[in-house]
Amino acid sequence: MRLVQAFLLASTLWLATAMPALAQSLIRDAEIEETLREWTDPILEVAGLEPNDVGLYIINDPSLNAFVAGGQRIHLHTGLIMASDNARQVKGVIAHETCHIACGHTVTRTRAASVASRPALVSIGLGVLAIAAGAPDAGAALIASSQQFAALNFFVHTRAEEAMADTMAVQYLIELEQSPMGIVEFFEKFRYQEVLSEARRYPYFRSHPLSSNRVRTTRTLAEESGLADKPEDPRVVKQFEMMKAKLVGFLEPPARVFRDYPPTDLSQPARYARAISAMQVADLTTALSEIDSLIEEEPENAYFHELKGQILFETGKPVDSVEPLLEANRLLPGNALLQISLARSLLARAEPGDMEIAENALRDALIAEPNNAFAWTQLAIVFEQQDNRPMAQVATAEAAYNIGNYPRAYSFAERAIRELEPNTPAFRQASDIRNATDPALPENEVFWRRRR
Repeated sequence: MRLVQAFLLASTLWLATAMPALAQSLIRDAEIEETLREWTDPILEVAGLEPNDVGLYIINDPSLNAFVAGGQRIHLHTGLIMASDNARQVKGVIAHETCHIACGHTVTRTRAASVASRPALVSIGLGVLAIAAGAPDAGAALIASSQQFAALNFFVHTRAEEAMADTMAVQYLIELEQSPMGIVEFFEKFRYQEVLSEARRYPYFRSHPLSSNRVRTTRTLAEESGLADKPEDPRVVKQFEMMKAKLVGFLEPPARVFRDYPPTDLSQPARYARAISAMQVADLTTALSEIDSLIEEEPENAYFHELKGQILFETGKPVDSVEPLLEANRLLPGNALLQISLARSLLARAEPGDMEIAENALRDALIAEPNNAFAWTQLAIVFEQQDNRPMAQVATAEAAYNIGNYPRAYSFAERAIRELEPNTPAFRQASDIRNATDPALPENEVFWRRRR
């Protein structure tokens, strides 16, 4: 039985191409998120979707990939953004993924995966029987072929959906009066993937297999739109260049940064990337020199002040980081990530009045992002500094709950309940967490087993 189970597990590995694992870490950055949201929301609207209902997630992964998973959630790998040449290529991919949601493909693909797996299971069963009958080589070959059978059957079901997503991506961008050539450029840039073996392809082109017909059809539709040669808005061009520079600065080694953005390059993206890279290696002098030059040019850019605050905090000067972060929040009020960064610096400075400002900032941030575990953790520290132990326990329970650590959440909610006045909002909050994480509930068994 164990042998058969192992073979069954192996046969499901192909599904990783269609339903990527979510084990990678997510990137959170106020500027990048705002840029991508500004590009994505109009596409969602013309597709008939409500932007607030669609999640947009940036995954820290150098591979080239984008996918829809978990319902109405679009995921973009950092590798895809950095491999793109311009904003319209990224928009083309986003528009394509938008169709998978708007056109109902998330439902049909689940069915397709179920149907596609049936021949694979038959092949595995035959392979196990062959091994039992004394033909191990034949059995192993049958089992190995099961993944290919499953993948081929799956892509038969999804080929029409990919063509539809290409067509609708072009249509969405036409309705927005934007050039639809981005998706064509993206396909043609990586067209060589079509001739590579399955194992050597980028994840995106394993789950979105290219074909000459797809590329040709998409190009024809784009050229017939009359918008193919429409230039990009200079503001969008700059957004893309700054986003890409930021990702390179944070995620790539200094050698790559200085190759792509040498000191002779005095453009804003180059200085941005170098400032971030210098911060990563604790070169405070260079980092401040580069970011100060950017602030001098654009004193109203909240993200430049945010980065200066981060540079100071990350290089051991948390007290000095408060003022740049206050300025960032003044320039861009109500941004949850900027509010959380400010609260963190205020906690480190801990001057009179800082705890109250930090508490207000975190409470505002949690209205926008009630599931932000880091914000709850910071709020717990604020309450602890204010000698409010019961509320610190409630906030700690919230933080644990939002990362799936049910034993910790249950424990801290129990402690809070013992100290809080009954029937108060905080008491009910702690009671809700305790009830939701109760180990007696069968649906919570997996959380308790995983975290013990």
